[in-house]
Amino acid sequence: MKKLLNTLYVTSENSYLGLDGENIVIYEDDKELGRLPLHNLESIVSFGYRGVSPALMGACSDRNIALCFLTAQGKFLARVTGKTKGNIVLREQQYNSCMDSEISLEIAKNCILGKVYNARWVLERAVRDHGMQIDAERVKTASMNLKNSLKLIQNCESKEQLRGFEGEAASVYFGVFDELILQQKKDFKFEGRNKRPPMDNMNAMLSFVYTLLTNNIAAALEGVGLDPYMGYLHTERPGRASLALDMIEELRAVMADRFVLSLVNKKIVNGKNFTRKENGAVLMDDELRKKLLTEWQNKKKETIMHPYLNEKVEWGMVPHVQAMLLARYLRGDLDSYPVFLWK
Repeated sequence: MKKLLNTLYVTSENSYLGLDGENIVIYEDDKELGRLPLHNLESIVSFGYRGVSPALMGACSDRNIALCFLTAQGKFLARVTGKTKGNIVLREQQYNSCMDSEISLEIAKNCILGKVYNARWVLERAVRDHGMQIDAERVKTASMNLKNSLKLIQNCESKEQLRGFEGEAASVYFGVFDELILQQKKDFKFEGRNKRPPMDNMNAMLSFVYTLLTNNIAAALEGVGLDPYMGYLHTERPGRASLALDMIEELRAVMADRFVLSLVNKKIVNGKNFTRKENGAVLMDDELRKKLLTEWQNKKKETIMHPYLNEKVEWGMVPHVQAMLLARYLRGDLDSYPVFLWK
């Protein structure tokens, strides 16, 4: 288990949560793993299937402590909030902020600043670690262009401008992405980002992992009581989790792109598990999808130092931390939304 700010995350899928007086108690196989006073908490997120005791559920409801249940893979199941005391207020603040052009633009800019900043440091890390294997000057030039884009994004005055700067930065980043593929260049040659459908092996994996990450972020937003379908940069469209698509931007390069690159460069995957259809679309087979899901779960267990909290967290917890920080900003607890900046 891990307590971050006022949220308790129970990551063991075999844990059962009970109540002892004023304390939440975490059990696994009838053995007590730990306990915390309820008065310290505002929400509990459980990544397990054994559930909680009715007594704890009632105590959380009385104290307006949100209980969120997800699968071990991070798929949202349910959220128990009791009487609607605080959740409706948070949703109202979210909707109002989306309608406020100044606040909406500020949040959207933060997400794209995070995207470009993190993409730049993915390139910088490649130059540092593999400078002899890649065209380092070409990658450094792209990194410098991304650095210049950060200033333009910071000073832009409309979402139309922001989308233009984002598109240019993405073009620069993906323009040198092939340099980051160090192994199996023939099977995973990358000539640009394409989707719906993906036209090569690398794009097929990127699209699949982006979908996994988007679903994780949507679940995290649901977990803190935000509406994942009401976005700031991505416009509302029936069935589209626009806020999750906003928030994936800051995590796309560091979580998804680096993950896919590691699978290729470490030869965990190869070109045998792809098929090309008559229209040129490339599909992954079931064996590869299962392997990607397994490796994705392993990736989410790796720990990093969160740049804002200055605490060690698992990669899989990062979307939940960012969702919690966004909720705190909307409630007025923070002066701005602290985007995730990796280095």
